[in-house]
Amino acid sequence: MALYDIVIKGGTVIDGLRTPRYRADVAIKDGRIAQIGVISATDGAEVVDATGRIVAPGIVDIHTHYDSQLFWDPWATMSGWHGVTTVLIGNCGFGFAPCRPEDQDRTMLSLSRNEAVPVRTMRAGMPWDWVTYPEFLDSIDRTPKGVNVMSLVPLAPLYTYVVGVDKAKELRASDDELDRMCQLLLEGMEAGGCGWSSQIAGDLFNVQLDYDGTPMVTDMMTEREVVAFSRALRRIGRGTTQITGQLETAALIARESGRPIIWNALAPTGSVNQHGESQFPHLATIARLNELNESEGLRVFASAQIVRFQSEIVLENYNLMDIFPAWKEAGLGTLEEKIAKFADPGRRPALRAAVDELGGGFGAAGYPLAEITVNWITSDARDALALKERYEGFTIGEIAAREGKHLADAMLDIAVAGDLNVGFGTTMIDMDTQAVREVASCAVALPGISDGGAHTKFVTTARFGTELLGHWVREHEIMSLEEAHWRLSAYPAMAVGLRDRGSIAEGRPADIIVYDPDTVDALPQERLFDYPAGEWRLVQKAVGYDRIIVNGRTTFVDGVCTDDTPGRLLRHGTA
Repeated sequence: MALYDIVIKGGTVIDGLRTPRYRADVAIKDGRIAQIGVISATDGAEVVDATGRIVAPGIVDIHTHYDSQLFWDPWATMSGWHGVTTVLIGNCGFGFAPCRPEDQDRTMLSLSRNEAVPVRTMRAGMPWDWVTYPEFLDSIDRTPKGVNVMSLVPLAPLYTYVVGVDKAKELRASDDELDRMCQLLLEGMEAGGCGWSSQIAGDLFNVQLDYDGTPMVTDMMTEREVVAFSRALRRIGRGTTQITGQLETAALIARESGRPIIWNALAPTGSVNQHGESQFPHLATIARLNELNESEGLRVFASAQIVRFQSEIVLENYNLMDIFPAWKEAGLGTLEEKIAKFADPGRRPALRAAVDELGGGFGAAGYPLAEITVNWITSDARDALALKERYEGFTIGEIAAREGKHLADAMLDIAVAGDLNVGFGTTMIDMDTQAVREVASCAVALPGISDGGAHTKFVTTARFGTELLGHWVREHEIMSLEEAHWRLSAYPAMAVGLRDRGSIAEGRPADIIVYDPDTVDALPQERLFDYPAGEWRLVQKAVGYDRIIVNGRTTFVDGVCTDDTPGRLLRHGTA
């Protein structure tokens, strides 16, 4: 009988702790790393030849929205394709528990707009075999999983459950209601939650609105509410907070809770001046983060945006122009209502003006509208064949010039003709390498913001780990591989209270990736029609990963799923 279940032979180990790389074999037994050193191949029931490969800890993806997708996709793809072995759900304050049966549809409608998860898919794919948050964790626990799962306690469901979403938006919460929500938070933590999360937009630009176009129930949280939830965390003495909002709000929470917080988001923005010198607002943000951590004694981490953006825009459910009232209002309602509004000549001047205000751009990222291409027009559209022949493969700029139209009119006329089920593809928006280096190397930066499970028809940012290893490290050398794997695994694990994962060491759970550093990359975007209720999603698969191993069992070999589901629910940060 073999001594070990798997022996990984001849690889270069990068252990996730910033230890210099070294050549070694790794043996796995009963889900754990049993030995690192020189190991005979004959000792393994299965032998993985890792010659010329990197052997590293699985990536810890701390910003996902797989709260619903896990029920129909055990491997949490896209993350599962890109070396991720542990995901954190419940981010931004959005989630599904606690939730009474009569509130289920309202909750799904909110998620269908603010995180762009198709509502038909959620209705068809979620078991809804819970009411309370502890019951939700139990449901996740018994669901087969191909990744490990941790969960924050999201605040929006607490408001809906205790106060009522509409009442809370108008009147906020009474003292008694706030006390009750804090008690439910603590009960969720006792059941295995690792902290709480919220989107607190306040007066900030926000495209993650409720299904009716109003702010989310947490967006206008008062200081009184923020402090109450923070002090609840202080009482229990453990846990992490995650917020999307102002950095000073994050500082307040860290101060009142005495616990670490992960703030969204630090991004490389700005431009280069005429002398080629970087002038970026992110440098001031980094300075403030350093001050909070070093001088004020607050543990404030920053989720760092390092993924180049490329989107597909489908106006049937696109919400990333909500900064403009005219676009937000036109994008609300049933499909038929939206078609009528986008076709309305009386609305077009305001829609055109918004595009002009962005300098011919479109969406939160300001994609050049003239360069956006008509990728596809649904075959269900009226006169689909004629529309395809006339428009598919052409840019909006080419079409506008050909037809003598404003860019917005050219886009909207095609979208309306295709019943809004038309895919407009953007060009890749690259980022200044020096800015990315500064952001990714910030002392408290956690590269990521994958948003896995959300915005599934628009963006594919869940490839962030592959993007860092392949594009930014291999092609642009913004940091060493040792640094990259620490920031992808051990560092985020520490930040969220994941106590026994994120590094390669004897005795630790065997969450391991084996990959080719010369070829690891994301494949081109494609549409997959693999969601419940016949819905599709935009994805990018990966190349270069020989093996992805979760708890000592292989989930992917050369990108092909083994159908094994060794993932676990990590209550309190451990299984």
